[in-house]
Amino acid sequence: MDTIQTQRLTLRPFTPDDAPALFAVFSLPEVARWSGTGTPMTDVSEAQARIERMPVRAGDHPAAGLFAVVPHDTGRVVGMALLVRIPASKGFDGDDHEVGWHLHPDAWGNGFATEAATALVARGFAAGMPRVLAVTDPDNVRSQAVCTRLGMTDLGLRPDWYDRELRAFGLDRP
Repeated sequence: MDTIQTQRLTLRPFTPDDAPALFAVFSLPEVARWSGTGTPMTDVSEAQARIERMPVRAGDHPAAGLFAVVPHDTGRVVGMALLVRIPASKGFDGDDHEVGWHLHPDAWGNGFATEAATALVARGFAAGMPRVLAVTDPDNVRSQAVCTRLGMTDLGLRPDWYDRELRAFGLDRP
């Protein structure tokens, strides 16, 4: 998995040394509530385990991956951005990929999510993905605003992924 440079960010693979920074993000209830089970991490070992699972979660598409988001001006990990296969809900089929982001609240409001996601969507399209999705908790208006800034179409509330109803957004390759 390569490193991606944007105007203000480096998106790079996570290393074991990033576990404390990842823990600093996902130990916060205001971040964890929008991810996975919604439960904050309670120990850095959970971040270490998540980093170890990342290659499996990324899958085998050449554009896919989970990336540390590192602003050039600080050189510190402020969160993660991802482009991964989205798990279909029971009874649904699909081979779609999703773009996503989880940033420390100190990094919110700087456009980092939009910048990182724009780079990952471009990466996916350049590698042949016909469409990229984003799925959000129905109440996560901040992430839904990022989807809108990305030019994604609101697909409404859908039960197609993660075995729960989520607000989905889609963008087709130009």
